[in-house]
Amino acid sequence: MRQFQFYYYNDFTLKTELTKIRLWCDSSVYSHIVFQIYSELIDKEKIENICSIIENALPQAEYFGCSTNGNIIGGEFSGCDISIVCTVFEYPSTKMMFRQYDLSAETSDSVTGDILRIIDENPWVKAVELVTTIRGMSMTGFCDNLSKAREDIQIFGGGAFALDINNESACVFSKCGGFSQGGVVFWLLGGEDLEIDSTYVTGWKPLGKVFHVTRSEGSRLYELDGAPAYDVYYKYLNIKNDERFFSHTLEFPFFYKLHGINILRAPTASLEDGSLIMTSDMESDVFAQLAYGDPGTILDSVREEGARIRDFRPESVQIFSCAARRSFWGNTEISKESKPFGGIAPTSGFYTSGEFLRTGKYVNQHNVTMILVGMREGLADDQPAKTLEIDDSEFTGNMALINRLANYINAAFVELEESAVRDGLTKLFNRAEIQRRINERLVSGEPLSLVMIDIDNFKSVNDTYGHNEGDNVIVGLAKMLKEGISSHGSPASAGRWGGEEFMVLLPEGIDSAIDAARDMCSLFSEKNFPLAGHRTISIGVTEAREDDTLDKLLIRVDSALYDAKHGGKNRFVVV
Repeated sequence: MRQFQFYYYNDFTLKTELTKIRLWCDSSVYSHIVFQIYSELIDKEKIENICSIIENALPQAEYFGCSTNGNIIGGEFSGCDISIVCTVFEYPSTKMMFRQYDLSAETSDSVTGDILRIIDENPWVKAVELVTTIRGMSMTGFCDNLSKAREDIQIFGGGAFALDINNESACVFSKCGGFSQGGVVFWLLGGEDLEIDSTYVTGWKPLGKVFHVTRSEGSRLYELDGAPAYDVYYKYLNIKNDERFFSHTLEFPFFYKLHGINILRAPTASLEDGSLIMTSDMESDVFAQLAYGDPGTILDSVREEGARIRDFRPESVQIFSCAARRSFWGNTEISKESKPFGGIAPTSGFYTSGEFLRTGKYVNQHNVTMILVGMREGLADDQPAKTLEIDDSEFTGNMALINRLANYINAAFVELEESAVRDGLTKLFNRAEIQRRINERLVSGEPLSLVMIDIDNFKSVNDTYGHNEGDNVIVGLAKMLKEGISSHGSPASAGRWGGEEFMVLLPEGIDSAIDAARDMCSLFSEKNFPLAGHRTISIGVTEAREDDTLDKLLIRVDSALYDAKHGGKNRFVVV
């Protein structure tokens, strides 16, 4: 595999580059020539002129491409309107084909159905690359359908864009389909000697509050926590609902889990009713957070995933990187995350309106993500080992300030969140939180036992030794509960129910709860407080039953505790 990368300045320089490629091919053995053309300009006449020149100079070559938000050449942001990458495949066993379709919500199923048919009819296919226009339509069905392809097929690609991210126009084009402002081009590759590996880099971290998606229909996100979804962007980021909404929110996507992986999803528009139009569907009753870019985390992810691509020993690396990442880094810094791959192999790509990658079984549409694709003909051992060099020098200026501010916000939010669910004295969960956890477990139908605890004769401690010693006894019991849970590696939860009463939730059956209650009585009675000396506790124990409501369960454990106290104290009762 040999690759040529260059810029288009004018017809003369293009013809000069094509002559170099033709001379190389004339003196070599090759099987396929493929041109990928990335253009910041949505200029049908100029694009068709470039394609015509390529076709006249190298009629055996294939070509395809799309409009972009910027191009990557040599692993770095190119800064040139049009960039061209020519890949010459040398192995005769390498096979490929191209397909282009008009794409809309109405044609999505038939388009993906035809690609699945082609894959089934051609067992040599190993990977599918795609470039597509996506603005104005949900790509969920498109991705779901492609997920039905054989599980060994890698699928990756990017969404066409424009230099102005507020411009909804975009285009794709190919030798087989021509110029289209509403279409998709597929490049199917395979053969016994062609190897491909793909992965992705995010580096965006969740920020602050977790929001509950309370209403969503398809790609339209109506409500978060019962309020219009747009309110989140206005309240927390002061982003107005105007014509620049998309560009202002692009760097602050939602962060949530989909198909077992973390996904970033950016809104494309906000409507008058406060609902958001997303690039792909979001289900109701999931949880999401706003996210922000963290430079250190990004480069850590580049280092980790870059090692995978490096060890693959590629002969070329393709990058499909979200326009939000270019906006985040700025033109002077954006190459920090892509340049390391240029030291491994010839690296090229473009800045997208959305990224596509198959992870496991599922094809996911990503936002604010960098997709990496390594290609190689032949064995890895035939390629020299390369070093992944990352510029991780300290960030300065606005980047450092934003990073520190985001860390401060996250830390402050965690503290506030903890204070809302923790008891101030014991640092155990407060009553509202432990009760919420009990109800959540009860509703799930999973095993659940409760241990309710009361300090015996606690009033006499306060009356005799003062409230400070009373607090010492309460904190001592809380510490014993925390240490007991920690030492057993148990997923149990402990909370202060009120005053000198405590509640422990055990996600297990009654036998475990009985053992725990027995240990608690024994261990607490051995404690010796400075003034109050040895104290004891009484405990009620019960197990959730099939017909239990929260009230019935709590009344029953409270009744067991009452029986323990009135039956002699320093004991436990099971009901």
